[in-house]
Amino acid sequence: MAKSFGVELILDLHDCDPKIIRSRQKLREYAIRLCQLLKMKRYGKTLTPHFGHDNPVTSGYSLLQFIETSSITGHFSELTNTAYLNIFSCKEFDTQKASEFTRKFFKAKSFHNRVIVRK
Repeated sequence: MAKSFGVELILDLHDCDPKIIRSRQKLREYAIRLCQLLKMKRYGKTLTPHFGHDNPVTSGYSLLQFIETSSITGHFSELTNTAYLNIFSCKEFDTQKASEFTRKFFKAKSFHNRVIVRK
């Protein structure tokens, strides 16, 4: 079997702490701490635009953190207190550790995750 190109972790978090998902500073802290935990090297600053204002469901912050092996992205709905994150890396990482850290950081009451091996 051929070696994979990378791994993508997809996380859907529900009933998150509204103060955290509405804080640009906390979102940037999340990206920094996740990269430290997974030993991923950040490439540039964390981008956190606030947009999607035409639809209450999509209104909120988005997050983009390039890493030397790919990227971490997230979208946060302020209406539903949900978070949707993707962590993709060509470097192997502990998806369970990343999932648990993310759930705890956003204080999500429930979450669903999927792992996709990219070939």
